[in-house]
Amino acid sequence: MRDITLEQMRQLLDVPIFHQIGQTADQLGVECYVVGGYVRDLFLERPSKDIDCLVVGSGIAVAEALGRRLGKGANVSVFRNFGTAQVKYHGIEVEFVGARRESYSHDSRKPVVEDGTLEDDLCRRDFTVNALAVCLNRERFGELVDRFDGLADMQDGIIATPLDPDITFSDDPLRMMRCIRFATQLRMCIEDETQQALERNAQRISIISQERIVDELNKIMLSPVPSLGFIEMTRCGLLPLVMPEVAALEGVEVRGGRAHKDNLYHSLEVLDNVAAVTADWSDEAAEGQTFPHKLWLRWAALLHDIGKPRSKRWEQGTGWTFHNHNYLGEKMIPGLSRRMKLPMDERMKYVQKLVGLHMRPIAIADAEVTDSAVRRLLFEAGEDIDDLMLLCEADITSRNQQRKQRFLDNFRMVREKLTDLQARDSYRTWTNPITGEEIMQTFGIEPCKIIGELKQMVKDAIWDSLIPNTHEAAREYMLQCAAQKGLSPVTPDNPTQ
Repeated sequence: MRDITLEQMRQLLDVPIFHQIGQTADQLGVECYVVGGYVRDLFLERPSKDIDCLVVGSGIAVAEALGRRLGKGANVSVFRNFGTAQVKYHGIEVEFVGARRESYSHDSRKPVVEDGTLEDDLCRRDFTVNALAVCLNRERFGELVDRFDGLADMQDGIIATPLDPDITFSDDPLRMMRCIRFATQLRMCIEDETQQALERNAQRISIISQERIVDELNKIMLSPVPSLGFIEMTRCGLLPLVMPEVAALEGVEVRGGRAHKDNLYHSLEVLDNVAAVTADWSDEAAEGQTFPHKLWLRWAALLHDIGKPRSKRWEQGTGWTFHNHNYLGEKMIPGLSRRMKLPMDERMKYVQKLVGLHMRPIAIADAEVTDSAVRRLLFEAGEDIDDLMLLCEADITSRNQQRKQRFLDNFRMVREKLTDLQARDSYRTWTNPITGEEIMQTFGIEPCKIIGELKQMVKDAIWDSLIPNTHEAAREYMLQCAAQKGLSPVTPDNPTQ
């Protein structure tokens, strides 16, 4: 964090748009301030695209007058129901709102809004670090208003509320998620009184829509160290309310002197590992993809072990087991996504696929790395094979360095096999040369179990390199297998089975 003098602040704001806003406010005879995150990020030396302007008066009037001043190229959008307006000009977006005070009822986060003073408006801000304002009027241009010592809290690395945190969180419970999100993004600590208020008000999160909660979760996910946010949610009791499937991972059970690892903290370590290696990935959709993998690969990392609580068993002589937890987790993903209002499209299917497959590369790496096993993995993962391998490498969190190195060395061999097979074969986009329709036409049969069995036998033969990956070889093999099952092709002499 840097110290900024008045003269330095004036220099930082010495861009045409801020002078234009200040001149427009002076013309209308109202005070105007740039507030919130934009000011905070100036001190933290973080890039910020969000410019919010507070007007002691009508924000809409200033926005409309600014649009006229800027002329061609300015686009003004007015939202009278909310008392706000937005001005877009040559790639710059500025939000305007009039100063207001708010009051809340217990069962809603929608406030009763009235016109207010600068003091009123800063009081309603969620956190002291977001309650900073810098004047844009000409006579006071660059002057900082810091009513709640937000600058001191930033210097101390503290997230705190301007007013009583119980009132702040009870009035608008979404602020609890925002509190944790800012602490995660800014790598700050939550002030003790604020932390205690989070614990007291956690149940209030029930009146917040899932969409708003997920929006905050996604921002936590995209933070450099997302585990910090989930640890904070665990501390204050929000995680069991927001994501019970993940909260259920917490805890260690001991039997016969043997304990399993805490699967919540393991999952968070995997999440951080994935975050570290995807830090430089663009947030935009990858080329040829329809959604940004950076976010959804992190979701897969968080959820990869959610099947463990249901699959946990104590086996005498073996210890704790979690057999088929990947398949149980895969089945849980759609229900979790539906309840949380997460996307139910290809993004959910991507997460579901990685959760279901995340044990496969580990099983291959723990045994002999055969062409057949790698072909099967490549076919099932398809275009997501690289993301799957990345997730599986992040999943190696053993404290036994020899065991960890052995897995990493074997994963290197799996990657080498994948590269070799992709160069020689086309299994990433492989389809079975034999279709169900061809089998039915060949043998004159209706849909039945034997069709799937024949297709599986052909697939296994190709993947095990028993026959070439061609239609001719596959058809000949299918005929041989069918004969063993008592099926004969349809011919003029044998029209039906």
